Formats: sequence, C-alpha cells, structure tokens
Amino acid sequence: MNPGWEPEDAGEDGAESMVRPYTITRGRTAPARDDLTLITVLTTVEDPRDEYGAPVRPGRLQPEHRRILERCRRPAAVAEVAADLDLAVSVTKILLADLVGQGLLAARAPITVAWAAGGIDPSLLAAVRDGLRRL
Repeated sequence: MNPGWEPEDAGEDGAESMVRPYTITRGRTAPARDDLTLITVLTTVEDPRDEYGAPVRPGRLQPEHRRILERCRRPAAVAEVAADLDLAVSVTKILLADLVGQGLLAARAPITVAWAAGGIDPSLLAAVRDGLRRL
C-alpha cells in the first residue's frame, strides 16, 4: 500500500467508508432473514397491520429506512435499492430485513410478483427455455 493513499470516497480522516455502514446497521453484520436475494422484489406496505389487525406503528426509523420505504412505493429488487442508496448489498439487506420484520415492507420472489400481476405466460417461458437449450 502506498503511503498517503486513500480511497476516493474517504473522509478527511480516511475512516468514513468503514464507520458509516457499521453505524447504519448498529454493528450488525448479517440480516435477520437470509431469504433476501439480489432479485427479491420489495414493495412498501400501504396499510401495515399486525396479526391482530391493529395498525403497525414503526419504531424509530433511520434516514436510510425512510429512503427505502419511499423507493419501494414502486416494486424494486434488492440490487436496485442498494444501488439507489449507494450502499453495499450486505448493508442494504440488513436494513431491508428490519423493515420486513416490522411489517412495513413486503418481500416476494420475482416470479410470484409476475404471476400475481398476470404477467407470466408459461408457454412463453417454455419457448424461451427450449430456445436456450438449442443454443
């Protein structure tokens, strides 16, 4: 390593890039859920309710949590959210898991979303699969 070398996004003390993700996640290094993949689709829950039907009152949300909820008003994949927030995917997954756990965000496999919207045509998928096999 060259003396005096610093990453481009480092702050004055050069430690900003290491401290920020740690503080955003409150020291956590893994999400509470392990089913979030890069293509998991997330959407903000319009009227979040608990298992008894009472409105969910979110706990204290960090600015990143609020940005995620705003971004996910339209369905977005985990990778898209991470890119929009300019955060590492691992950090983003921790924040997403927080919101899913609070019932403020819904996470679905992408095929489920397409199926629910009536956008899946099984014959088209089979034709694509067959075409790829012929290659």
